[in-house]
Amino acid sequence: MKRIICLGVVACLFSCGSATGDSAAPAACGPFGDPSAAVISQVKPNCGAGELIGPWKDADRIDRYACLYQPKSAGANRKLPMIVYLHPSLFSAGWITQTNILDLQNSVSLTDDPNNVGYIVLAPEGRKTTHYYPFPDNTGVGWDNWYRQLNPSGDVKIGDITWRENADAAAIDHFIAAEVATGNVDGARIYVSGWSNGAAMGLLYAVNRPNIAAAAVYSGPDPFGAFDDPCQQRPVAGPPGNNTQLQIFNPAARVMHIHNSCDVGGICPNDERLATELNAAGVVVDDVILDNHHRRVYSCTDSCGTDPKAPDKSTASIMGSLIGLGNHMRWPKESTTAMLDFFRQHPLKPAPASGGRP
Repeated sequence: MKRIICLGVVACLFSCGSATGDSAAPAACGPFGDPSAAVISQVKPNCGAGELIGPWKDADRIDRYACLYQPKSAGANRKLPMIVYLHPSLFSAGWITQTNILDLQNSVSLTDDPNNVGYIVLAPEGRKTTHYYPFPDNTGVGWDNWYRQLNPSGDVKIGDITWRENADAAAIDHFIAAEVATGNVDGARIYVSGWSNGAAMGLLYAVNRPNIAAAAVYSGPDPFGAFDDPCQQRPVAGPPGNNTQLQIFNPAARVMHIHNSCDVGGICPNDERLATELNAAGVVVDDVILDNHHRRVYSCTDSCGTDPKAPDKSTASIMGSLIGLGNHMRWPKESTTAMLDFFRQHPLKPAPASGGRP
């Protein structure tokens, strides 16, 4: 039986077969999971009412861009909080308009001062690459959360091999640093949000970057292992014992992960496993499950998948897959204010200098 799967939010179809995104057999798993994604092309986003930032060339010599959205209160000789939003796969940074993050930009305070209203939104753009998602999301614009070398110090040498920093993480680093350098950003209130593949990358980024105060994301597959990823890993706070473990560098991160009790591809039990493993590594996770009406519940819907690995051959029924797809396609606008309040409550806590770069 063919099943319905969609991780690029709306580009779904009935599909079966491999999701490696590459006709060649995958290379052996390494200390940082899968090999770097194969790059297809750069992407230049349409920022709409925002400002296009870039280009900046990453380590693959690919031009990278971001969209910048300033609140009306910008330029008032005060620093403002900043939300870094990561888009879903198959859609670019301008897809932020399908959320209501920008709608609230001029009316909500992310500080304890209710008069300090407004926040900056930075939306970096991904690249077109291969993915470990089912067709049609096996290639396309998105984020490489499968090659997990996100050491804040940059490139890492193990033995005779130098493991380059994840190119997407480096691009996010660059655009954050560029905006911080303007003097307009409150360095204690830099937050990450994202949707679907962008949520997965946002979670992976936040638990590895000590300059990120908190993350609040929606409906992200486990960035450490979901679907047919051949190199799944478990996050740990200290040095890994083997290649099935991965050290994270910001276990003090506070995370809110909102997802659906019935989500596409069995993501709900996959996200429950993720919350358990992050909690074990020291990350405090607010795991928020929503029903089909976006009301909070406390368990997954079995008909929408029960396997925590979210395998390519989902255990979801046809009806469960359809409902999960519909839920995954829409941003939970009723919950955005809760995400923003979560940010307000969790500024960056002072920490000893680590010696790594932000």
